[in-house]
Amino acid sequence: MKGKLIIVSAPSGSGKSTIVRWLMEQHPELKLYFSVSCTSRQPRGTEQDGVDYFFLQPDEFRQKIANGEFLEYEEVYTDRFYGTLKAQVERQREAGQNVVFDVDVKGGVNIKKYYGDEAMSLFIQPPSVEELRRRLEGRATDTPEAIQQRLDKAEYELTFAPKFDHIVVNDDLETAKQEALRLLKDFLG
Repeated sequence: MKGKLIIVSAPSGSGKSTIVRWLMEQHPELKLYFSVSCTSRQPRGTEQDGVDYFFLQPDEFRQKIANGEFLEYEEVYTDRFYGTLKAQVERQREAGQNVVFDVDVKGGVNIKKYYGDEAMSLFIQPPSVEELRRRLEGRATDTPEAIQQRLDKAEYELTFAPKFDHIVVNDDLETAKQEALRLLKDFLG
């Protein structure tokens, strides 16, 4: 049976990756697999081509854009692209995998538009921008300027929430995990 599609988007610091990781690790019965995206950046640490990302040169990426091979893509910085190949998603679906997209809000909206009812889109929302600031500062991984940039971007991203099928407010992580699990089980049948 062909796999279904689950799109998860959220502002940075909302708990999206934590929730998705929990669903994938603790609920193997859901047969969730990440969509393997492309990027034009260099691999970091132990990242492997074809596993973590497909690593492309900027010119290769532009050629695939020109050929219409992407479901969605974004040029985050000059020559720093991220995107999802249509053919890769279809390969995963044909293998019976339920494909999880951990993407930005624009990408999430575009993928939902492309697949319609074959996809479910989830927006993980922080309880407030103030709480988001507290979480980002608590990570202690960013400069105050970088945190402010993330918060400015988050305010913009929050305007996309109504375009998603479901909004899960991550006020309490355990509650948010259970809500996401319930929504996925309902969708996957």
